[in-house]
Amino acid sequence: MVEKFVGTWKMISSDNFDDYMKAIGVGFATRQVGNRTKPNLIVTVDDQGIVCLKSQSAFKTTEIRFKLNEPFDETTADDRKTRTVVTLENGKLVQKQSWDGKETNIEREVTDGKMVAKCIMGDVIAVRTYVREA
Repeated sequence: MVEKFVGTWKMISSDNFDDYMKAIGVGFATRQVGNRTKPNLIVTVDDQGIVCLKSQSAFKTTEIRFKLNEPFDETTADDRKTRTVVTLENGKLVQKQSWDGKETNIEREVTDGKMVAKCIMGDVIAVRTYVREA
């Protein structure tokens, strides 16, 4: 199921991301950079079933490696230290990050050749849309 996410994805739009970053506690300067950055997302899976999500931009490259349903420690692009678990739910790749008693979800779904990532923190939802490059 995770195979449909594999590839290189180029961001084409980002809506409400500033409000999402505010909701998770990102400071002003980092939000300014985050709002201007249009990262590529590279998704791979190795023969052991380990998924790699690499976010690449001129500003910063971050990479996480994980097995579905197995919690791991993540340092996010904005330097939060989270306990993260990624699951497949109804065809969506759902990344749950927990830190300091807070939780946010990033739901990625592929439809009509686009990957839509919904970043959810409470009632704040940002939508970032990607198209497949390779």
